Amino acid sequence: MSTQAKAYRGVAMEGFIADWYARNTARDFRRFSETARAVAERAKPGGRVLEVAPGPGYLAIELARRGYEVVGLDISRSFVRIATRNAASAGVAAKFEHGDVAHMPFPDASFDFVVCTAAFKNFTDPVGALDEIHRVLRPGGGASIVDLRKDAPHAAIGEEVARMGLSPLNAALTRWTFRLLLLPRAYTRESIVELARRSRFGGCELGEEGIGFDLRLAKGA
Repeated sequence: MSTQAKAYRGVAMEGFIADWYARNTARDFRRFSETARAVAERAKPGGRVLEVAPGPGYLAIELARRGYEVVGLDISRSFVRIATRNAASAGVAAKFEHGDVAHMPFPDASFDFVVCTAAFKNFTDPVGALDEIHRVLRPGGGASIVDLRKDAPHAAIGEEVARMGLSPLNAALTRWTFRLLLLPRAYTRESIVELARRSRFGGCELGEEGIGFDLRLAKGA
C-alpha cells in the first residue's frame, strides 16, 4: 500500500485550471475518437470500463456512446463535476467518482477493461496504481495506459499541438507545458516496462505511436 501523501505530481487540476484544460482539450476530439476505437478493439462489447483520470470525460463519453458501461475515477473534484456535466449534456450514462488510483473505492474484479490516458506519468505511486488496476479487473480483463514518452521529439510535439486547433496563445502555453513540465516526468520505454514487471501484472506489451506509448496489460483468466 502506498504511503505517499499526494496522489498526483504537478499542478492540482482544480478550479480555473481544470476549466481551462477542459476548454482546450474539447477542441481535439480526434484523439478521443481514436483512443475509443483502440479500446473497442480489446474490450468486449458492452463490457464495464473504468477510465482512470478521465479529466473532462471526453473519452468516457465516446466509450459510452459505443455501448460500454463507463465509470471514471479522478483525483480532481473539479474534473468529476465537469465530466458529470459533460456526460449529461451528451446524453450518456457515464458515471464519475472522486478517488485515488492507488487506493480505488471499487471491489475486486469490478471491470472488464481499464484505460488511462495522459496521466500515468503524474502518479506518485505508479506500481501501486498498476496493482490497483490489476485488482479491480476481472479475470481475463485488460488495460491500456496511453501517455507521453520521454524521447518524444520537440518537432513532433509541435505538430501534435498544431492539430489541436488552439489559439496562438494557448498553443504556445501548451508547447511550453509539454517541454518544461510533462517531458521531464514522462517515462522511457525501459522504465515503463520495468514498472509493469514489478506490478501484479508481471509484464506488458508496449506499442509506440506519435509522441506516446500504449502500455497494454492483461490479467490472467
